[in-house]
Amino acid sequence: MAKNLLTFSLFCAIFFFGIQNYTAQNVAVKTSQSSLKQPPYLKAGDSVAIVAPAGILKNRQAEIQKAQALLKSWGLHTVVGKHVFTQNNHFAGSDDERCEDFQNAIDDPSIKAVWCARGGYGAVRILDKLNWTNFKKHPKWIIGYSDITALHSDVHNLGYQSLHAMMCTSLQDTPESIKETISTFKNTLMGTPNSYTLKGSNYNKPGTVSGELVGGNLSILQTMLGSNSSLNTSGKILFIEEIGEYKYHIDRLLQSLKRAGYFDHCAGVIVGDMTKIKKNTTPWGSSIEQLILDVLADYDFPVTFNMPAGHDKDNRALIFGRVVNLSVEKEKSTINFEK
Repeated sequence: MAKNLLTFSLFCAIFFFGIQNYTAQNVAVKTSQSSLKQPPYLKAGDSVAIVAPAGILKNRQAEIQKAQALLKSWGLHTVVGKHVFTQNNHFAGSDDERCEDFQNAIDDPSIKAVWCARGGYGAVRILDKLNWTNFKKHPKWIIGYSDITALHSDVHNLGYQSLHAMMCTSLQDTPESIKETISTFKNTLMGTPNSYTLKGSNYNKPGTVSGELVGGNLSILQTMLGSNSSLNTSGKILFIEEIGEYKYHIDRLLQSLKRAGYFDHCAGVIVGDMTKIKKNTTPWGSSIEQLILDVLADYDFPVTFNMPAGHDKDNRALIFGRVVNLSVEKEKSTINFEK
């Protein structure tokens, strides 16, 4: 009797474990599929709106003209916002003027993408003025980086994918010096998402995961905390980049995110360009890579460095909200966007 009872107990345990394992595997498969809607890829004859939702465009007319010429070479039409060259102290027009241009662009069903002319600062000031009703009827790509992270975050929370990529002012550099920046932007916009193989780093924290890609500029992500624009990073892969900050400030930003639970259920972290880091009179004492790893030491998800995206010339396109398969090794890392 005791032997039969033991056999039955073992059978139940094995059966229960199998059910649990099966369920866990199926949950993993389900969570790897993005629930975010993808705006239609662009094709020849489509129109792109160029708007300036943030910083002033002083003496930048040539770069906007280059942007128009670039899109024309791809068979695309452009519509330049009425207030792109308006100047209002720090900004490209008043909050209402910048909002008007952006609102017109997302409301117009003939516009298939909204390309931000530059970042700087100011996008957060128009977030709560925007009405996304017509955007939901006719989704389109929102394109930019840096300060445009604020808009990416809102678009993500609305349930749509967006494009972290070059802006019009990136064309202050010669096309030859930013070939990958331009080509990955074009490929992604026109329907051929890129896959990336990153050079290795001894700082890499190995692992293989899948999840929706989210993130952007570290300062902007931190300032979104506590608002409706803050991202839920649970099960997602977080991309971060920064420019012009002291190491202690980057640590402060990361510590703030950590204390807010940002990394508790994160699937992985991709570190982009940490550009023009300032030198403090009191040395930090470690590399920027080690600083980041120290903040993330309590978590077992993979971390990769050397993603060429952010404020350097080589700023490759990333689809926020798209599921990516991330494989991290010391020797190299690969990032593959799911179709």
